[in-house]
Amino acid sequence: MEFLKAYLDFAVFGLLGLMGFIALWITLERLFFYRRIRLQEYTHPEKLNIALTHNLTTLSTIGANAPYVGLLGTVLGILITFYDLGQGHSIDTGAIMLGLALALKATAAGIAIAIPSIMAYNGLMRKIDVINALYRADYPSAEK
Repeated sequence: MEFLKAYLDFAVFGLLGLMGFIALWITLERLFFYRRIRLQEYTHPEKLNIALTHNLTTLSTIGANAPYVGLLGTVLGILITFYDLGQGHSIDTGAIMLGLALALKATAAGIAIAIPSIMAYNGLMRKIDVINALYRADYPSAEK
């Protein structure tokens, strides 16, 4: 239990930090790609759609799972607090409440990663819809 106590925050916040970095990286990469895309290079609408949606599943997965990673950190933090309490250590009420409050920071961090990730995903999906509509309007003879 001491190992978990010592490394829980590093593991949870490290994983959430990595998820946040990947989400930001994908979002920026996609925005730059959409800005420089040349529709005339695509001969088929499905090839265009494949290029447009590249890595968006990863972004959606990060947005959907970041709260669960945070919740896992919270549950483990509460487990540690109750374990310490059950060991018979003389812990005052303030220390218990502090341990529980600190455990909740992992959930807050997970939500803080999830909200912008899902917002970015939804914004990028809207941009894909616009690009596909422009493609259909500008190249109606493209193979369908």
